[in-house]
Amino acid sequence: MTRLLVLALLLAPAAVAQVQSPEAFLGYPLGERFTLHHRVVDYVEHVASASDRVELVPYGESVEGRPLLTLVVSAPDVDAESVRLSNLAATEGDGAPDKAIVWLSYNVHGNESVGTEASMQTLYMLATSSEAEAWLRDVVVVIDPCLNPDGRDRYVTGYMQRRGARPVADPIAREHTEAWPGGRSNHYLFDLNRDWAWGTQLETRARLALYNTWLPHVHVDFHEQGVNSPYFFAPAAEPFHARITDWQRTFQGLVGEGNAEVFDREGGLYFTREVFDLFYPGYGDTWPTFNGAIGMTYEQGGSGRAGLAIETAEGDTLRLSDRIRNHHATGLATVATTARNAERVRAEFASYFASPLSGATRAYAVRGTAGTLEALTELLDLQGIRYGWADGSQTVQGVRYGGGLASPSSVGQVTIEPGDLVVSLDQPKGLLADVLFEPAPALDDSLTYDVTAWALPYVYGLEGMALRADVGAGGASPLASPTMPANSRPYAYVARWESAGDARLLAQLLKAGVGVRIVSEPFTSNGERYDRGTLVITRAGNQRLGNRFDALVRETAQAAGRSLDAIESGFVEEGDDIGSNSVGFMRAPKVLVLSESPVSSGAMGEVWHTLDQTWDYPATFVRAEALNAAMLDDADVLVMPSGSYGSWLSESRVETLTDWVRAGGRLVALESAVTALARHDGFGLKTRRSADPDTSADARLQRYADQDRERATGSNPGSIYRVQLDNTHPLGFGYPEFTYTLKRGTTAVEFLDDGWNVGVIREGTPVSGFAGADTAERLTDTLVFGVSEIGRGEVVALVDGPLFRGFWHSGELVFANAVFGLAD
Repeated sequence: MTRLLVLALLLAPAAVAQVQSPEAFLGYPLGERFTLHHRVVDYVEHVASASDRVELVPYGESVEGRPLLTLVVSAPDVDAESVRLSNLAATEGDGAPDKAIVWLSYNVHGNESVGTEASMQTLYMLATSSEAEAWLRDVVVVIDPCLNPDGRDRYVTGYMQRRGARPVADPIAREHTEAWPGGRSNHYLFDLNRDWAWGTQLETRARLALYNTWLPHVHVDFHEQGVNSPYFFAPAAEPFHARITDWQRTFQGLVGEGNAEVFDREGGLYFTREVFDLFYPGYGDTWPTFNGAIGMTYEQGGSGRAGLAIETAEGDTLRLSDRIRNHHATGLATVATTARNAERVRAEFASYFASPLSGATRAYAVRGTAGTLEALTELLDLQGIRYGWADGSQTVQGVRYGGGLASPSSVGQVTIEPGDLVVSLDQPKGLLADVLFEPAPALDDSLTYDVTAWALPYVYGLEGMALRADVGAGGASPLASPTMPANSRPYAYVARWESAGDARLLAQLLKAGVGVRIVSEPFTSNGERYDRGTLVITRAGNQRLGNRFDALVRETAQAAGRSLDAIESGFVEEGDDIGSNSVGFMRAPKVLVLSESPVSSGAMGEVWHTLDQTWDYPATFVRAEALNAAMLDDADVLVMPSGSYGSWLSESRVETLTDWVRAGGRLVALESAVTALARHDGFGLKTRRSADPDTSADARLQRYADQDRERATGSNPGSIYRVQLDNTHPLGFGYPEFTYTLKRGTTAVEFLDDGWNVGVIREGTPVSGFAGADTAERLTDTLVFGVSEIGRGEVVALVDGPLFRGFWHSGELVFANAVFGLAD
């Protein structure tokens, strides 16, 4: 084999012969050690410079400054740029692509570390082998060797620090246990594989910008799973989203057959059609699928526990080299399968975009506040979804949803008003738009891998309409650049409190040292009505800023992208005057956030990213295990992200927390932190007990094979509920008398006996998504947002994560109300 390879390289063209193998370039065989990201970059740059088949295309940097890049591999006489342009033309209905395009994505999860190692071997073979040269006559391959370099280097350096002179395969060895937070997530501890549809993270936004200029025909997302699991490849498991086409299903089967041939020759174990479904749109298999590709997940056994070598349950040793071999084999097999079917792949891709989208819905329309619509348009722009603005009042058949409704309406007449945002499905991204806007995605199997509802009107707190006909959308945008008052020295500045973007303005004003007043009752000034929560920035109380006051307030608002109004007198036409005691004054709170074990890394990441990136507001993150009374002395707010707080909440810590709250502190607890506090007296919280188990003969005689489905009757993988809000309470400021929450699980918190039940679920049936039949009674009349007043302080309970994955936009304002003291 070695002699044949040497002979092949000697007879190869000069450009190919100059390409070094990963082993020759790095100085060690792949699998002997992990390769740090900067060395991966060195190697792929070498291949691109030495091979006439490979072009290096950087597309950004990670949060920590590591390069994000792709390699475009094509035959030397193929102009990859022309292929890309022909492909984009095909999405507009202009012919078929020149070549089939395969995109291979590695290491979206940093501790699934084999992907990047395998990508180098796959790149080398595509750049040098004669067999690959034949494939490249029909296929252009794009390789992203590491989608998450920050997470991967965190994992690799951690593993290198834990291991000794040689790897220890014993599973109990410390090298097989990652330290908090592990390497799976990116810098801000987000799971990038759930972010494709939302683009909350820097790495995702950079990747989507490049991906949308290609829109490949086949996309493979390489992963790892448990150490003892055989290899998984397509076809995926049910449920498939209803919008996945017959061809996409068919080609998954063809790819599966090609991969199976490789494993069958070697006697390798594998499985298909289990566990990994194609429903939730945020994954690296589903999102590409909703953009016309055949999207697939491949899963190798190993993941963060495996290291360089680990003993399996069967007594074998799973080595990094084994894992590399399998990912390398399936990557090449997928390219080969695509090459064999290239003509049909190209034709089906063109047909996908040329055919009208089936179904009754032809467009969507949404309405809401300007700030919320602006946030939605940012997502649509990122995703490449085209939209317009209604150009007049129009009445069409449609379905209303969101807007406070407990469930989507029946089909009937709906009225579109000027300024409504309109998304027609007659566009290249029409199917993706339909998936993201649909009020209740059809689910044909209750056993799902992730959340089952995500409709954008619920996410953004908008009123939505699914229209049975296109409507005129050539109107002027209601969104305008931030406006400032003409008077450069008014009595006071006023900013509305009605969308998540307003929280950034408040954060920036407070960070700049500007004192802000919050109105607790609506008032009218100059004929304008301002609702509860409105920010009033008065000269009084800010005298220390002197002549800088006006410029500082205006510049801060402009930087935050928010408008300011002016009032010329503290004497208002209706409501309480600006100097009333009912108009509270706020200075910047000192915020502490618990971090590290036992805090959930993902939950902490949601809080961290919101404070650090979205609001740019300083907070002190403290090790949970180190928390003591002295740390809390100067703190105004303590945020407890979701986590496993059972043993952490010792008797002494409970006493520390309750003493601090009574003295005036504000404890903001999210998700499982709420249920942890509810187990102890002093916080005013209690959870609802589970129903007694069914002990009837029928229940006890259930079939073993039905156990998963029986459990599903009491599950809630992720569905949307209407929340009834008391918006007269400061925790509800900025909202109408309702909002929506994404509830994951069946945890139920009882109404507060001594406190304010600000947001509650009255009806246990979700407005969208799947929840088991047994969950409705459990969730009916339960708390979502509430405040227990204890002494001079309070405990703010946010039972459902208001910042879920950074995309649940409508929850951000309630979190701001809690953190910044609007809940006083």
